[in-house]
Amino acid sequence: MSDISTNNLNRRDILNRGLALAAGVTALGPRRLLGDALEDGVRWAFLSDTHIAKEPDRRSWGFYSYLNLQEIVSCIESDLPDGLVITGDLARRNGRIRAYDNLKTLLTPITEKRPVCLAIGNHDDRDDFFQTFVSRAAEERPVESRHIVTVDAGPVRLLVLDTLYHVNRVAGLLGRPQCDWLEALLHVSDEKATILCLHHTPKIDLLDTGRFFDIIGPMTKVKAVVYGHSHKYEFSQYKGIHLINLPATAFSFSHRQPVGWVEAQLTAKGGRFTLHAIGGNRQHSERTETLRWRA
Repeated sequence: MSDISTNNLNRRDILNRGLALAAGVTALGPRRLLGDALEDGVRWAFLSDTHIAKEPDRRSWGFYSYLNLQEIVSCIESDLPDGLVITGDLARRNGRIRAYDNLKTLLTPITEKRPVCLAIGNHDDRDDFFQTFVSRAAEERPVESRHIVTVDAGPVRLLVLDTLYHVNRVAGLLGRPQCDWLEALLHVSDEKATILCLHHTPKIDLLDTGRFFDIIGPMTKVKAVVYGHSHKYEFSQYKGIHLINLPATAFSFSHRQPVGWVEAQLTAKGGRFTLHAIGGNRQHSERTETLRWRA
């Protein structure tokens, strides 16, 4: 594990390691000048828990995850956003190269035209993920053995973090090196509205939630945390930081929850989040939640 800390990184080191388009974006999409997006806002797609298996016809909880993602990709492709984030549990159960190959194929219509940022969840295998998706050398990673993506997207900055602790176990962990890197980055970066994307549910399954909130609580530039893991769609807050729990694209655990994805219109002052449900409970499909960022 890298022992990156606030004390041993100067501003240039942190910016070089953090604020360029990271390996995940370059590997999964064209290098676009995202900072030149429209000043009044950008549009991004947020997905989670795709759970793609080695076998495309695999059925789970009454759903076919491969067909679900295929349908969602087709929908997104018909009106391409500026980019796409998937917040982990990319693969089914414990991550395998064949599963990631299937995911890569499904995402191709988008990755050929837009950046796609992938987070890692507890059902992913970091080595197999790296082998399939990440082409840059390991020394270019901001934190050793962690998959982190940073994107300046017009009026907002997206930071995609890595919370995989043990494969196929529930709990997640950012870890000290990643927390130190995040704290240092937030201290030296500008005041652009920042959205953190990760897999595990804060307060519940993220073991170092306390440290995480200690870092981001005082940083008013952090406006929202977007995550998955629970297969629920809901909004809450922590000290003015919006906590946005994405629905799963693969399957739901409850008939009360939707299966689908979220379209986000993001500006420097807030965001509009629209649910697109393709299965499960569709009662609130196309409903939009309007959030105002804390000052």
